[in-house]
Amino acid sequence: MAAEKLIVNQAYTGEVLAELKMHDSAQVDAMLSIAQALHKSGCLPAHERIRILQKLAELVNAEHEDFARLIANEGGKPIRDARVEVTRAIDGIRIAVAEIQNIQGYEVPMDMTAAGVGHTAFTIMEPIGVVVAVSAFNHPLNLSIHQVIPAVATGCPVIIKPASVTPLCALRLANLIKEAGLPEGWVQVALTNRENSEKLVTDPRVGFFSFIGSAKVGWYLKSKLAPGTRCALEHGGVAPLIFDKYADEQGFINGVVKASMYHSGQVCVSVQRVYVPKDRATEMAQKIANIASKQVVGDAINEDSDLGPLILPKETDRIEAWVDEAIQEGATLITGGKRINEVSYEPTVLLNPAKGSKVSTQEVFGPIVCIYGYQIINDAIEQANSLDVSFQSAIFSDDVSLAMGVAKKLEASAVMINDYTTFRVDWMPFAGRKHSGYGIGGIGYSMRDMLEHKMIVTKG
Repeated sequence: MAAEKLIVNQAYTGEVLAELKMHDSAQVDAMLSIAQALHKSGCLPAHERIRILQKLAELVNAEHEDFARLIANEGGKPIRDARVEVTRAIDGIRIAVAEIQNIQGYEVPMDMTAAGVGHTAFTIMEPIGVVVAVSAFNHPLNLSIHQVIPAVATGCPVIIKPASVTPLCALRLANLIKEAGLPEGWVQVALTNRENSEKLVTDPRVGFFSFIGSAKVGWYLKSKLAPGTRCALEHGGVAPLIFDKYADEQGFINGVVKASMYHSGQVCVSVQRVYVPKDRATEMAQKIANIASKQVVGDAINEDSDLGPLILPKETDRIEAWVDEAIQEGATLITGGKRINEVSYEPTVLLNPAKGSKVSTQEVFGPIVCIYGYQIINDAIEQANSLDVSFQSAIFSDDVSLAMGVAKKLEASAVMINDYTTFRVDWMPFAGRKHSGYGIGGIGYSMRDMLEHKMIVTKG
């Protein structure tokens, strides 16, 4: 029986970039056996892991432009933004190198009661075991870095299953990790169908499961994990931003367009809901629309493209249906509102969609931003907190006291004051609350998740 093929297409033109053989059930099982055997054999010393990662950073940097073009072609992220992703990925490797020195246990006091007198105890850190990572399409290199590199840094064998539409960055990264000196088998890339992916994730040999993607899939897979398997889930949100008053209003407007339209809105913390004072809602929506309507939409590989394509034609269909529905339910279309072609949609600004519309309650993952007027700021806070998803939020205000008060009331894992929900550096904790995730991301935090404490107690 011939192996299934995975066809990787250029995101905008549909041109075939690669034809790859997919792994069958037996090959997935073999990957797990290899990874388990390596874990049991013991991990490389810290100095070797440091050397390998330092070399890897150099190798990725040497292919900086090649990786950027790969990201633009397979994932549709505009080439200018793709270059930023590569720089960030290199920094991520270096963050992991720095974090290795923080892998250390601690002494546990034993003489707090008479029963412990005469004992000494301390902890050491050990790799948790085989890591399986299921990744998303929207940052194909950097997400691979966030899921694979913490495993390498902590001495865990890792199997990554990249998104089927964007596997090329993960494959190239795995080759470079091997070239940097990591022995065969410590990093494996699984190209599998849904059935075999589920078998991979739920196998009892898996010590840690890392997932980036939709909440529906993530929570389902968590429910199927073997007993004892730890996990971290990173899903999306419907990110709210509350505007009070801000001196650099034009700077704010320009930033809203970037934070909502970046990568055509295909970002888990993309600004989607913007709350402004009611008497200024129409004016602000129009100002945002004036900038949004000037965004150049095209092939991501073109230097002048501000927005690239949506990842698949079905996403364009979905977004078109959601916007049409919102307008039928009372939203005012300020700009956009039409598909450009099979994989592109106009940058769109909607004013006051209904509270129950899909664009108000679900993650659009498209170039859509919704503006809502509020009477008092507590109403905006209530609406921002009204959904079962909760990730990063933002408040813009020149009144520091008000901003701090709003930040404390917003239900979010992080609140940005006078910055956008898209802000992130890779050493900070990054996590969703409610349905938006489980566990904490960020290079160092993921490394700690992939380690276990072992306490050693001596008597006498």
